[in-house]
Amino acid sequence: MAEHHKVPQGIEKKDITEFDSSKLKHTETQEKNVLPSTEVITQEKTIQHIEAFDKKNLKHAETEVKTTLPDKSVINQEKTIQNIEGFDKSNLKRASTEVKNPLPDKNSK
Repeated sequence: MAEHHKVPQGIEKKDITEFDSSKLKHTETQEKNVLPSTEVITQEKTIQHIEAFDKKNLKHAETEVKTTLPDKSVINQEKTIQNIEGFDKSNLKRASTEVKNPLPDKNSK
């Protein structure tokens, strides 16, 4: 089955059949392939290594929970808070204040 193409207006069939391709200018073809960055390649390799990792070679390990003791400043702060909360006001004695050096009045000069 032969394909028939319509010839655009302004071009005659003889222009197509008598076309001389030697009059065309030479052109270099440039193929542009965007290569992945080293970061992308490294990430892909890491994923491949993770997927191919053999878990059978791993050994069981027990986790040790280490309790860290608070330092002296934290202990002192906690003691101070406890002393404030547990302070008994009923043991306080009543005190009266005496003014021994009164300031002069505004009216006296």
